[in-house]
Amino acid sequence: MTTITTQDGTEIFYKDWGPRDAQPVMFHHGWPLSADDWDSQMMFFVEKGFRVIAHDRRGHGRSSQSATGHDMDTYVADVIELTDALDLKNAIHIGHSTGGGEVARYAARARPGRVAKAVLISAVPPQMVQTPGNPNGVPMSVFDDIRAQTAGNRAQYYYDFTMPFYGFNREGTEVKEGVRLNWWRQGMMGAALAHTLGIAAFSETDFTADLKAITVPALVLHGEDDQIVPIEISARLSAKLIPGAQLKTYPGYPHGMPTTHADQINADLLAFIRG
Repeated sequence: MTTITTQDGTEIFYKDWGPRDAQPVMFHHGWPLSADDWDSQMMFFVEKGFRVIAHDRRGHGRSSQSATGHDMDTYVADVIELTDALDLKNAIHIGHSTGGGEVARYAARARPGRVAKAVLISAVPPQMVQTPGNPNGVPMSVFDDIRAQTAGNRAQYYYDFTMPFYGFNREGTEVKEGVRLNWWRQGMMGAALAHTLGIAAFSETDFTADLKAITVPALVLHGEDDQIVPIEISARLSAKLIPGAQLKTYPGYPHGMPTTHADQINADLLAFIRG
């Protein structure tokens, strides 16, 4: 397996496909998944001649099941170590859900020349949880329940979670059992501790300052029927905070739209990258 070892001794697994001299496209996955969640996009872009990279966040997938570091700053520090090790320059960074927050913070902090463009898909910024300063956010009780279910009954909870994640609970939608099982497989590869602690990272982190600090071209994509990260508290706000960001929304698309609607998402990503 291809891995790097971070300064605190955590092994980070990554995939790196395509010509080394091609423009890199790096993908950042959502909670509690792995680099495998990007298979459709990685296959599409490597066939278009790009170099494609995706990593398993610490505590997820094939990376070390570390007991510490399950916060957004450490996640981004790991990304910096990986991109430095691979010497990725002029890269397109694309993040889904929690990975969108990771992209926002990395793009805001990356050294000049590292990031060419940034894409947030179904992403958690600017902040999910309800606070006095974010009154329209999701109540903390919802995330407390996710914590309790992840810590105590994760196998069944993850399987059930796939229904709203992919919009399979909507009337008339074809339920694809293989897609559900692949999500479950990825989730169960990671560590229960990392996943439980990481809930605060995606729900409580305030990315407002990061979004305002992004200076590269940015695209925000979001499904209008996202049942996991509601569009009104996420994409619509993020697109206003990122200078010059483009916003594209999709009627009826679910949170997991990079999988359920891969052809459309891939086409829109390619148009933005080449535009």
